[in-house]
Amino acid sequence: MKQTIIGNSLPNIPWEEKPEGYKGVVWRSAHNPIIPRDFLPNSNSIFNSAAVPFENGFAGVFRVDDTARMLRLHKGKSKDGYNWELDEEPIRLIGKDGVRHKVMGYDPRVCKIEDTYYISFCNCVGGPTVALAYTKDFEDFYEIGNVLLPFNRNGVLFPRKIGGKYAMFSRPSDNGSTPFGDIFYSESPDLVHWGEHKHVMAPTGVWQNLKVGAGPVPIETTEGWLLIYHGVNQSCSGFVYSVGAAILDIDKPWKVKYRCEPYLLAPKELYECVGDVPNVVFPCAALTDAETGRIAIYYGGADTVVCLAYAQVDELIAFIKANAIRE
Repeated sequence: MKQTIIGNSLPNIPWEEKPEGYKGVVWRSAHNPIIPRDFLPNSNSIFNSAAVPFENGFAGVFRVDDTARMLRLHKGKSKDGYNWELDEEPIRLIGKDGVRHKVMGYDPRVCKIEDTYYISFCNCVGGPTVALAYTKDFEDFYEIGNVLLPFNRNGVLFPRKIGGKYAMFSRPSDNGSTPFGDIFYSESPDLVHWGEHKHVMAPTGVWQNLKVGAGPVPIETTEGWLLIYHGVNQSCSGFVYSVGAAILDIDKPWKVKYRCEPYLLAPKELYECVGDVPNVVFPCAALTDAETGRIAIYYGGADTVVCLAYAQVDELIAFIKANAIRE
C-alpha cells in the first residue's frame, strides 16, 4: 500500500470501518461518546482532550471541568484508545521552583517531539493565553510557562522542527467568547521565545465565517501538512463549531495549498448538539497509522463529552483537493 502519511505504523490504532452507505470522508465511532461527562466522581464535563501513542497503548491529557466549574487538566491512559483510566486528581505541574501546583487550564494538545511529550493548553491565569508544559513518562509534568501574551488560544505545536526551529499555530483572540479569529504561525529556537509570526488562514464562506483554530497536531504527508481545524459560524441560538481540513506547504506551513470548502463534520448527533455548549464538534487530537493510512480523531462534543471519528488519509486528501476553495 502507498504510504501517504510520513511517520510510524500504529497497528493498535482505534478503528471502525466506514458504515455501509455513508457518503462522507469522516465518520463517527459507534461507541460515542467514549468518555461521558460524569466519568469521574466530581466531573461536570470531560471534553476537548488529547491522546497520543505511549508504550504499548495510549496516554493523554484531558480537560475536566469539575462540579465547582474549575477548569483542570487530568492525565489518562488506555490500552485500546476507547477504554480510558483517568486520574481523579488534576495534574500538578512542577514549576521552576520545584513545587508542584495545580493549573487552571483547558483544551490541551499533546505533541511528541523526539523523546518528549509537550502539552500546549490555554492558561486561564492572566489570560487566556497559550502555555506549554512537558513530560517524558506521563507521571511528572514540568512547566515551561506562558509562551504568548494574552489573549490567545489553540496553541498547537508541530511534531518536528521547521527550518531548524520549533513551530506552532495559535489564534489571537480576546478575553471573551471571541466572535473573530485567524490562525497564525510562530517560530521559536527554544520553545520559550516565539516570533516570526505569520498569517495562515482567515475565516471564510459560511460555516467558518467567524473564526478558525488549529485542531490536532498537524499530520505530515507526502502532499504537505494535513491540518484538521475547527471553524465557527453563528446561528440564531449561538456559535456552531464544525470540522474542516487544509493541506499546507511542507517547508512553509503558513502557505495554504488546498483548503476544503465544505465541512467534514458538523454537529448532528445528540451528544454534539446538547450539552454545556450546544452545537460543538471540536477536534483536539489525531492518531495516525502510516502503514494503513488510518486516522482516528478525538473531538469534544457540545463541550461535554469526548468522542471519536475516523478518516482514511488518501480519501481525505483527495476530497480536500477536489473540493478546495477557489480564490
